[in-house]
Amino acid sequence: MAGGIARLRDFVTAATAAMGPRGLDEADAHRTIAPLLRELVAHDDWLPAEFAAPHPQYYQQYLLHCDPAERFSVVSFVWGPGQATPVHDHTVWGIIGILRGAERCRFFARTADGRLAAQDETVLGTGAVSALGPLSGDIHRVANAHDDRVSVAIHVYGGNIGAVARHVFDPQTGAAKDFVSGYAAATVPNLWDRSQETRARLG
Repeated sequence: MAGGIARLRDFVTAATAAMGPRGLDEADAHRTIAPLLRELVAHDDWLPAEFAAPHPQYYQQYLLHCDPAERFSVVSFVWGPGQATPVHDHTVWGIIGILRGAERCRFFARTADGRLAAQDETVLGTGAVSALGPLSGDIHRVANAHDDRVSVAIHVYGGNIGAVARHVFDPQTGAAKDFVSGYAAATVPNLWDRSQETRARLG
């Protein structure tokens, strides 16, 4: 795999090739996409700086690529020091890879009375990859594991995650509220300008 932005282009190309006409089911996505993402986050030389920029108050979700059929999307999730999400779900499968720093994650399970039971907290360090989804566990809260520096994760979802209707939850009562995350920027990286490579070949 080439370096620089070509790493992301190669990932997008491989993930697109793995998709069926309607995308991947959760198990197939976890099996197929996770190794590709592990290779991508093993190298920290490709993410443009503007898609790794933190906000002083809020975590940022930058769109890096969305499949034209919206079968999957790729985002950079950027955490300022100590920033955290509310308890939320996704309603689609997801694969998470840590590019810089670390994420602290706590999943929640529904109890018989509709409340949420907190599970053990895990910490994913740089290079780690994990998976989630409606079948395997989809409700969690995530935070930057560091109080003194930025963390960056690359998330791949089974849909256009910024446009997916999802939920945030009251961790005490389990009550759900609808939300749509959107994206933190109006542009995406240019993956497809191969002009310099072509010029180099032409001499």
